[in-house]
Amino acid sequence: MYVSDVLVIGGGIAGLSVAARLSAEAIVTVLEGESAPGYHASGRSVAFAHYGLGNEPVRNLTALSMAELAAHGSVHPALHIAAEGEIAALDGLEDIHRQYGCDYTRIGPDEARALMPALKPEACAAALVDHGSLKLDTHAMLQAHVATIRANRGALLPGERVTLIGHERGRWVAVRADGTRHGAAVLVNAAGAWADEVARMAGVTPVGLEPRRRTVISFAAPEGEDVSRWPFTKTAGEGFYLLPEGRSQLLASSMDQTPSAPCDAAPEELDIAIAADRVEQATTLPIRRISHSWAGLRSFAPDELPVIGEAAGAPGFFWCAGQGGAGFQTAPALSRIAAAAVMGQPFPEDAAAAGLSLEAFSPARLGA
Repeated sequence: MYVSDVLVIGGGIAGLSVAARLSAEAIVTVLEGESAPGYHASGRSVAFAHYGLGNEPVRNLTALSMAELAAHGSVHPALHIAAEGEIAALDGLEDIHRQYGCDYTRIGPDEARALMPALKPEACAAALVDHGSLKLDTHAMLQAHVATIRANRGALLPGERVTLIGHERGRWVAVRADGTRHGAAVLVNAAGAWADEVARMAGVTPVGLEPRRRTVISFAAPEGEDVSRWPFTKTAGEGFYLLPEGRSQLLASSMDQTPSAPCDAAPEELDIAIAADRVEQATTLPIRRISHSWAGLRSFAPDELPVIGEAAGAPGFFWCAGQGGAGFQTAPALSRIAAAAVMGQPFPEDAAAAGLSLEAFSPARLGA
């Protein structure tokens, strides 16, 4: 048996970020079932950090993370647009940006079209520009955590899924598909869409996570148009988001949230068509061909808050799951909270000052 201080199951942004934090004080082994870290949701994220996402605790976590995220992100404006019937939603979003001290500007439709010239007039009666949003380099973030883990004598072991978890002689023991056994006093369940399955495997009560599929399409920008300076554009209500990918490609999503079993998610034709149709309805962009499309699973607890903390009746089994669609933009703050919980250290002062608590994230709130 290979023995560490801490086993982390899951090599996405949740698992790697908390493993990197823990590796400063413990020998950590990350077990990842796929051939490389970030294969599932983390590797399929558009990863744009902004305040138009999630509930208040998620926005607080985002605010606590932005300074650290800047090391792996570039400032890129976010344009939140509202049609006539969505002004109230835009007003609420402006209140949020004011609350968090964002560098933002409320603008009219002509100013919005100056920033995003493809907008149709009927799609934008008013808008808000967040000048401080960040386009994140997800690969750089993941690899920085891997480098930290290895520099601190830890390990990332990809390629074999955990198939059995037991508890013997004061250790959690995870058995991989190739038969190798890994033991540690602490096990961190950061398995994303599979986190409830990992809990069942360990004899721990699941928390009721719901994986939801989100689809992204890629298509060519208008010929001869450099779109790299176009803002990340998102509707205030139901609709779509759109952002540049380099000088000549655009990415878009209808922000679908289709419940799914844990799986290697793939886009469905209907979701691709809905995303393309919503973009064409609101813009002058003709989508003649989809260059590429993909889907990822974002996992939500029933109350859509992250699940962080020790499972009831299972000493040493810790959850780090349920980040929804905000995994990258909340990872710096959430990993500090999770690492403190695992190490038995005080709850981070800045998180407490922001109105957060470990009790709010604890699996106990979900009966687990």
